[in-house]
Amino acid sequence: MSKEGKVFRSRLYEVDPAKGVIRLKNRVCPRCGRVMAYHKQPIPRWHCGYCSYTEIVRS
Repeated sequence: MSKEGKVFRSRLYEVDPAKGVIRLKNRVCPRCGRVMAYHKQPIPRWHCGYCSYTEIVRS
């Protein structure tokens, strides 16, 4: 495995060593359970690349 893969995965989580908590930064897809991506353009939205579930963000 390349180093870039390990660095990318570490950016998906927030780690709080004082409390011993590891938390996922992005949302989890309600349909398939995988990690969703946040897109800002052309409209803000959360999108799952696996099952194509999309949530439009409304202000």
